[in-house]
Amino acid sequence: MEEIKLAPKPQGYEGEGFFATKLSEVIGLARANSLWPLPFATSCCGIEFMATMGSNYDLARFGMERMSFSPRQADLLMVMGTIAKKMGPILRQVYEQMAEPKWVLSVGACACSGGIFDSYSVLQGIDKVIPVDVYVPGCPPRPEQIMDGIIKIQDLVKEESLRRRYSEEYKHLLESYNIS
Repeated sequence: MEEIKLAPKPQGYEGEGFFATKLSEVIGLARANSLWPLPFATSCCGIEFMATMGSNYDLARFGMERMSFSPRQADLLMVMGTIAKKMGPILRQVYEQMAEPKWVLSVGACACSGGIFDSYSVLQGIDKVIPVDVYVPGCPPRPEQIMDGIIKIQDLVKEESLRRRYSEEYKHLLESYNIS
Protein backbone atom coordinates (compact mmCIF):
# COMPACT_ATOMS: atom_id res chain seq x y z
CA MET A 1 0.00 0.00 0.00
CA GLU A 2 1.37 3.40 -0.99
CA GLU A 3 1.93 6.13 1.55
CA ILE A 4 -0.38 9.13 1.22
CA LYS A 5 1.53 12.17 0.03
CA LEU A 6 0.44 15.44 1.64
CA ALA A 7 0.87 18.87 0.11
CA PRO A 8 3.84 20.66 1.65
CA LYS A 9 2.91 23.42 4.06
CA PRO A 10 3.97 26.94 3.15
CA GLN A 11 7.10 28.48 4.65
CA GLY A 12 6.48 30.13 7.97
CA TYR A 13 7.14 30.30 11.67
CA GLU A 14 5.85 27.63 13.98
CA GLY A 15 5.98 26.81 17.60
CA GLU A 16 3.95 24.93 20.12
CA GLY A 17 0.31 25.64 19.30
CA PHE A 18 0.79 28.17 16.49
CA PHE A 19 1.80 28.52 12.85
CA ALA A 20 2.26 31.81 10.98
CA THR A 21 2.92 32.27 7.30
CA LYS A 22 2.36 34.80 4.51
CA LEU A 23 -1.22 35.37 3.41
CA SER A 24 -0.17 35.24 -0.26
CA GLU A 25 1.22 31.71 0.17
CA VAL A 26 -1.94 30.45 1.85
CA ILE A 27 -4.09 32.03 -0.89
CA GLY A 28 -1.85 30.51 -3.58
CA LEU A 29 -2.15 27.06 -2.01
CA ALA A 30 -5.93 27.39 -1.73
CA ARG A 31 -6.29 28.64 -5.34
CA ALA A 32 -4.07 25.90 -6.73
CA ASN A 33 -6.13 23.16 -5.12
CA SER A 34 -9.55 24.54 -6.00
CA LEU A 35 -9.38 25.47 -9.69
CA TRP A 36 -12.69 25.60 -11.57
CA PRO A 37 -11.91 24.69 -15.17
CA LEU A 38 -13.98 25.65 -18.20
CA PRO A 39 -13.44 23.01 -20.91
CA PHE A 40 -13.50 24.45 -24.44
CA ALA A 41 -13.24 21.16 -26.33
CA THR A 42 -13.81 20.83 -30.05
CA SER A 43 -12.38 17.51 -31.24
CA CYS A 44 -10.31 14.46 -30.29
CA CYS A 45 -8.48 16.27 -27.46
CA GLY A 46 -11.88 16.72 -25.83
CA ILE A 47 -12.34 12.94 -25.85
CA GLU A 48 -8.96 12.52 -24.11
CA PHE A 49 -10.05 15.12 -21.56
CA MET A 50 -13.22 13.10 -20.91
CA ALA A 51 -11.00 10.09 -20.21
CA THR A 52 -8.95 12.25 -17.83
CA MET A 53 -12.11 13.14 -15.92
CA GLY A 54 -13.14 9.47 -15.73
CA SER A 55 -12.49 7.09 -12.88
CA ASN A 56 -9.23 5.68 -14.28
CA TYR A 57 -7.40 9.00 -14.07
CA ASP A 58 -9.72 10.92 -11.70
CA LEU A 59 -8.91 14.59 -12.16
CA ALA A 60 -11.06 15.32 -9.09
CA ARG A 61 -8.11 14.46 -6.84
CA PHE A 62 -6.53 17.75 -7.97
CA GLY A 63 -9.50 19.71 -6.64
CA MET A 64 -11.13 19.96 -10.08
CA GLU A 65 -14.27 17.89 -9.73
CA ARG A 66 -16.49 20.84 -10.55
CA MET A 67 -16.47 21.71 -14.23
CA SER A 68 -17.69 25.21 -14.85
CA PHE A 69 -19.51 25.82 -18.12
CA SER A 70 -19.95 29.51 -17.37
CA PRO A 71 -16.91 31.73 -17.95
CA ARG A 72 -18.01 33.99 -15.10
CA GLN A 73 -17.52 31.13 -12.62
CA ALA A 74 -14.32 29.64 -14.04
CA ASP A 75 -10.69 30.49 -13.43
CA LEU A 76 -8.97 27.98 -15.75
CA LEU A 77 -9.76 27.94 -19.46
CA MET A 78 -8.81 24.60 -21.01
CA VAL A 79 -8.78 24.88 -24.80
CA MET A 80 -8.66 21.46 -26.44
CA GLY A 81 -8.71 20.65 -30.12
CA THR A 82 -8.90 22.40 -33.46
CA ILE A 83 -9.98 26.03 -33.31
CA ALA A 84 -11.28 27.47 -36.56
CA LYS A 85 -10.52 31.11 -37.30
CA LYS A 86 -14.24 31.87 -37.05
CA MET A 87 -14.16 30.55 -33.47
CA GLY A 88 -11.28 32.85 -32.49
CA PRO A 89 -13.52 35.82 -31.54
CA ILE A 90 -15.79 33.53 -29.50
CA LEU A 91 -12.80 32.05 -27.66
CA ARG A 92 -11.54 35.55 -26.93
CA GLN A 93 -14.98 36.59 -25.66
CA VAL A 94 -15.08 33.59 -23.32
CA TYR A 95 -11.60 34.54 -22.04
CA GLU A 96 -12.59 38.17 -21.49
CA GLN A 97 -15.72 37.15 -19.57
CA MET A 98 -13.67 35.22 -17.02
CA ALA A 99 -12.88 37.05 -13.80
CA GLU A 100 -9.32 37.64 -12.65
CA PRO A 101 -7.26 35.73 -11.74
CA LYS A 102 -7.53 33.40 -14.71
CA TRP A 103 -5.22 30.93 -16.39
CA VAL A 104 -5.21 29.23 -19.81
CA LEU A 105 -4.18 25.66 -20.65
CA SER A 106 -3.71 24.88 -24.35
CA VAL A 107 -4.19 21.13 -24.91
CA GLY A 108 -3.15 19.30 -28.06
CA ALA A 109 -1.18 20.14 -31.17
CA CYS A 110 -4.15 21.86 -32.83
CA ALA A 111 -4.77 24.31 -30.00
CA CYS A 112 -1.03 24.89 -29.53
CA SER A 113 0.01 25.39 -33.15
CA GLY A 114 -2.76 24.41 -35.58
CA GLY A 115 -1.53 20.81 -35.66
CA ILE A 116 -1.69 19.03 -39.00
CA PHE A 117 -4.24 21.55 -40.28
CA ASP A 118 -2.05 24.18 -41.96
CA SER A 119 -4.97 25.72 -43.82
CA TYR A 120 -6.70 29.06 -44.23
CA SER A 121 -9.55 28.11 -41.90
CA VAL A 122 -7.65 26.85 -38.83
CA LEU A 123 -6.19 29.16 -36.20
CA GLN A 124 -2.47 28.40 -35.98
CA GLY A 125 -2.36 28.41 -32.19
CA ILE A 126 -4.73 30.01 -29.70
CA ASP A 127 -1.94 32.31 -28.56
CA LYS A 128 -2.85 34.40 -31.61
CA VAL A 129 -6.02 35.55 -29.79
CA ILE A 130 -5.48 34.97 -26.03
CA PRO A 131 -2.43 34.59 -23.76
CA VAL A 132 -1.55 31.00 -22.82
CA ASP A 133 0.05 29.93 -19.54
CA VAL A 134 0.82 26.23 -20.19
CA TYR A 135 0.98 24.20 -23.42
CA VAL A 136 0.28 20.45 -23.49
CA PRO A 137 1.62 18.98 -26.76
CA GLY A 138 0.43 15.82 -28.43
CA CYS A 139 -2.02 14.64 -31.06
CA PRO A 140 -4.06 13.89 -29.02
CA PRO A 141 -2.22 14.10 -25.71
CA ARG A 142 -2.63 11.22 -23.30
CA PRO A 143 -4.52 11.80 -20.04
CA GLU A 144 -1.18 11.68 -18.19
CA GLN A 145 0.04 14.62 -20.27
CA ILE A 146 -3.12 16.61 -19.52
CA MET A 147 -2.67 15.89 -15.82
CA ASP A 148 0.96 17.04 -16.08
CA GLY A 149 -0.22 20.29 -17.66
CA ILE A 150 -2.69 20.80 -14.82
CA ILE A 151 0.05 20.17 -12.25
CA LYS A 152 2.15 22.84 -14.01
CA ILE A 153 -0.79 25.25 -13.84
CA GLN A 154 -1.13 24.48 -10.12
CA ASP A 155 2.58 25.19 -9.60
CA LEU A 156 2.16 28.48 -11.45
CA VAL A 157 -0.87 29.41 -9.35
CA LYS A 158 0.92 28.56 -6.08
CA GLU A 159 3.92 30.74 -6.92
CA GLU A 160 1.99 33.65 -8.43
CA SER A 161 2.14 36.85 -6.46
CA LEU A 162 -1.17 38.45 -5.53
CA ARG A 163 0.03 41.62 -7.20
CA ARG A 164 1.23 40.08 -10.49
CA ARG A 165 -2.07 40.82 -12.20
CA TYR A 166 -1.57 44.53 -11.50
CA SER A 167 2.05 44.64 -12.68
CA GLU A 168 3.19 46.61 -15.69
CA GLU A 169 4.45 43.41 -17.34
CA TYR A 170 0.99 41.80 -17.15
CA LYS A 171 -0.73 44.97 -18.38
CA HIS A 172 1.72 45.09 -21.31
CA LEU A 173 0.94 41.43 -22.12
CA LEU A 174 -2.80 42.12 -22.22
CA GLU A 175 -2.26 45.28 -24.30
CA SER A 176 -0.34 43.16 -26.86
CA TYR A 177 -3.61 41.19 -27.27
CA ASN A 178 -5.69 44.41 -27.31
CA ILE A 179 -7.36 43.40 -24.05
CA SER A 180 -8.01 46.20 -21.59
